[in-house]
Amino acid sequence: MTQHEYNASSITVLKGLEAVRKRPGMYVQGGTGVDGYHQLLTEIIDNAIDEGLAGFATEVTVTFHEDGAATVTDNGRGIPVDVMKSEGRSAIEVIFTELHAGGKFGQGAYKVSGGLHGVGSSVVNALSSYLDVTVNKDGKLHNIRFEGGPVTKPLHVLGATPADVDWATKVTFKPDAAVFHEFENRFDYDRIRRRLRELSYLTGLRIVLTDERKDLHGGEVKKEVFHEVGGIATFARHLVLDDGKLLYDQPIVMKGTASDVEVEVAFIHSSAYASTILCYANMITNRDGGTQLTGFKTAYTRVLNKYARDKNLIKSGNPVPSGDDLLEGIHCVISVKLGDPQFESQAKVKLLNSEAQTAVNAIVGEKFAEFLEENPRVGKIIVEKAAEAARAREAARKARELVRRSNPLDNDDLPGKLADCSSQDPTESELFIVEGNSAGGSAKSGRERRFQAILPLRGKILNVEKVELNKILKNAEIRAMIGAIGAGVEGTGDKMHFDLSQLRYHKIVIMTDADVDGSHIATLLLTFFFRYMRPLIEQGYVYIAEPPLYKLSWGRGKGNEVYLYTNEELRERTQKLTKEGKKFEIQRYKGLGEMNAEQLWETTMNPETRSLKLVTIEDLMAAGEAFEALMGTEVTPRKQFIQENARFAEISV
Repeated sequence: MTQHEYNASSITVLKGLEAVRKRPGMYVQGGTGVDGYHQLLTEIIDNAIDEGLAGFATEVTVTFHEDGAATVTDNGRGIPVDVMKSEGRSAIEVIFTELHAGGKFGQGAYKVSGGLHGVGSSVVNALSSYLDVTVNKDGKLHNIRFEGGPVTKPLHVLGATPADVDWATKVTFKPDAAVFHEFENRFDYDRIRRRLRELSYLTGLRIVLTDERKDLHGGEVKKEVFHEVGGIATFARHLVLDDGKLLYDQPIVMKGTASDVEVEVAFIHSSAYASTILCYANMITNRDGGTQLTGFKTAYTRVLNKYARDKNLIKSGNPVPSGDDLLEGIHCVISVKLGDPQFESQAKVKLLNSEAQTAVNAIVGEKFAEFLEENPRVGKIIVEKAAEAARAREAARKARELVRRSNPLDNDDLPGKLADCSSQDPTESELFIVEGNSAGGSAKSGRERRFQAILPLRGKILNVEKVELNKILKNAEIRAMIGAIGAGVEGTGDKMHFDLSQLRYHKIVIMTDADVDGSHIATLLLTFFFRYMRPLIEQGYVYIAEPPLYKLSWGRGKGNEVYLYTNEELRERTQKLTKEGKKFEIQRYKGLGEMNAEQLWETTMNPETRSLKLVTIEDLMAAGEAFEALMGTEVTPRKQFIQENARFAEISV
């Protein structure tokens, strides 16, 4: 056969789970990166949770082992171990070796489940160096073991069930380092902790998390128990970190079933300007909401507007609250359970089922109206909060107009600050937001003018976590950023105010000094983007530049110098030069202004050599909590955050 010939011999058939190992990204969200690594554990946890949703399990445990493996148990019915006549093999073997095999396709074993595709268990098996399953059934312990997909120990009975075994299914697996080789193969305790706490709110199950990796917890095994009996009401209440900001005492809860969809909604209002609405379908996080969110907003707005009119709560001459005004300061959890959830993508970020919208609309419309009639004090508080938001929106209108011009160079604030690029194509254009005029000058001189724009900032910008929007829009540095970026801001009640189609740059790069002040400025900028330009982050347009920490030089000549970005790199390089008996010099860069234009281009701005960190939001609730703790008015949450994360800080050499 010639090199370019294409015939039957060119076709490869991947048997069994070979396809999963060959193309992991097609079967697991996050591929072979850190997200895919954790998705394996999530799949096994979800199977255990499904036993609880079906009414058979009351407790789920998750354990991290020192060798990198994880164990998940539940006290449900136990995976079937009897032989499937159609397959001639035990059901447990089929579940873990065949794609699209499981008890979630029909309506017998699971009425409600997140993973209807039936590939979770087998994919985890395929991408693990080993997977071991033990089932407690009929007074006996049944065990089977797999390695990279195939069975290595067929199903066999270990013996009678000991008296201290209180679980029905135990799955232990270790992700294959040969597949997930781009990072340290360890489960992130905090990441899984957040998910388990979330599940405990949504299900009422008792969930136990144990970490046997003593090196991560001061030489001790760490164990936490999550059992949130208050359900989503407690969940919504937990979203407000500061008790002093609550506008009333207890969350408003609405439950019911319509169109064969179980609906649970809980919310509470705070004096904060930002709102948080978390959406779930069958315990799966829907980051972008979907039909259940549409149903909630429609009913909530309709009922509250009618109540305000009927009770004459909006004073004559004042602006009428918009839908966004009515939602300001709300902290809400929406959970629906339905038989056949349909999502926008494999990532399940958005629910598509129309019956979910109908059900939430009906339940919230009825229950919320009843609540307002029975609780007029709370109803008045909510409407007054919305009226205040409407007044602030009106006050911000003139300031907002100053930053909405299509050409930011027409804005009085921008001449002398923004050094724009010549390209008119946003997909290739980059905006560097640079700390300080000195660094801004170097960046302007060293940049590629065709596609790189520079916006220097004078020191620390306003902390938007503590200020209302109309005051934020009067800040010169923030106005300059908004005008340069071109897409507007969120949160003013005008749905078209933030428009990604008007975005002038598809890379917005935060470039600050590698010191405490630089980190603070970067955090202030990220706080602003998260609260008022969140789609920039969600769509992958925000980056953080990584300028070098050190310049290491030895001997003479340009080839005898190197830029280093971490303390570990410096230690390795200097140790090597000291075996070799070479003298060297270390230059520590504390600020961007210490580098000339050529150095800044070479190390931090050149697309061929630079390193940029993409800013992402993995967990909306956790991100909101972090910004409120770090940048809010309360000292206690900030102190607690620093104490819990101080061990991750690195001391400079």
